[in-house]
Amino acid sequence: MSVETVRVADMKDPVLTAVQQKLVEYTAANPVTLSAEAAIDAAKAQTGLDYFGDMGFMPRLDLIMSAADADKNLAPAGRAGFFGLAVRFLRARLELEDFIRKHPEAENVHLDPPIIDAGLPRSGTTYILQLLAADSRMRSLQHWEGLRPVADRYIKDGRDTRFELAEVEWVEMDAISPIAKLTHEFMPDHITEDIELTGMDFGGYYFEWFANIPAWRDYQYMHDPAPSLGYLRRAIKALVFQQGPGRWVGKCPQHMEQLTAVAKAFPGAFIVINHRDPVASIQSGITMLGYSARFTQNRLDLDQIATYWIERYEHLLRRCVEDREALDPGRTYDLYFHRLMADPLGEIEAIYHKAGLAFDDVARASIQKAVDANRRGKHGQLAYDLKGDFGVDPAQLRKRFDFYFNRFPEVRPEVN
Repeated sequence: MSVETVRVADMKDPVLTAVQQKLVEYTAANPVTLSAEAAIDAAKAQTGLDYFGDMGFMPRLDLIMSAADADKNLAPAGRAGFFGLAVRFLRARLELEDFIRKHPEAENVHLDPPIIDAGLPRSGTTYILQLLAADSRMRSLQHWEGLRPVADRYIKDGRDTRFELAEVEWVEMDAISPIAKLTHEFMPDHITEDIELTGMDFGGYYFEWFANIPAWRDYQYMHDPAPSLGYLRRAIKALVFQQGPGRWVGKCPQHMEQLTAVAKAFPGAFIVINHRDPVASIQSGITMLGYSARFTQNRLDLDQIATYWIERYEHLLRRCVEDREALDPGRTYDLYFHRLMADPLGEIEAIYHKAGLAFDDVARASIQKAVDANRRGKHGQLAYDLKGDFGVDPAQLRKRFDFYFNRFPEVRPEVN
């Protein structure tokens, strides 16, 4: 089957679509206030709730919002998107805490040792998650559920409306950024990242994708992620309480720099670490950011995007190299991108074998079906030009990651 190749020809000199232009005009006419107080007030107004549980997240929320507000190149559309993200996480937290107060027994749910995937963005983490989640013995997080983790408040006439709400939001997002699905789709039934749950505790690097906030990046470097990983576990228990089974399968690229913290937060977890040429991962990530910057930045600054994220990826990989040996070798699997693409079913079987899970005929059939449904490039293949768009030479950039290739020599260079 041929795959359509899509090239962003106007990366350096963008031409907005009619939908993007309307977004720019609307957000300029309706500015938002980027403060913790404004976001909290909006979340309370949306839900009619006011109990957030442990307020230990407030210093992080304050820092995140003030850092975004200090980004003077963040355009009105970017500010609106950032504000909406913060409100979404606050709304979800309010609803989760309300649910747990009504169902305190959710705190005592037993969780089996989870399978947790780590790996750079665009290293196959999303793909492997779709395959693992196809096994009915696993509990995963679909995107519609990640946006609204509690069903109670969305039951209308006996029907759960969360999928429909997420579907409307996906159509809107796809209209604003039509190339997003080429790199990371957010369709309602897509299996999504654990970051949707850690975000409710205002932890994690997700916010860095929406604004230039080095103050928040530096805070994370200096602080233990344990509080937000603990909140992730709390949210998982509530989700499993609503609907099992109890063996979670999840992923987050940021786990690359917090492998030991993840292992501590989830005793007995089996950790899969995805490995891919970081140059391939970087060019994909910054191309998507460069495209969205046409309406999220006041002045298109592709150099800033490339510089920031190359440094960020390097930190992720250096921490991975440093911490890899601290993990239990019997509870860890190094998954290489080229092997995953060549034999996805075989790699899944190897993971199951090492994790001590039965790979029976039912699991095999379910995962094969997921392989068939998630063929690479099913929405088209984005064409990249790292040097032309960002002035970055792939070969020179790869030398920066010699430390990673030396530690994991099976990683294959992909980008010339």
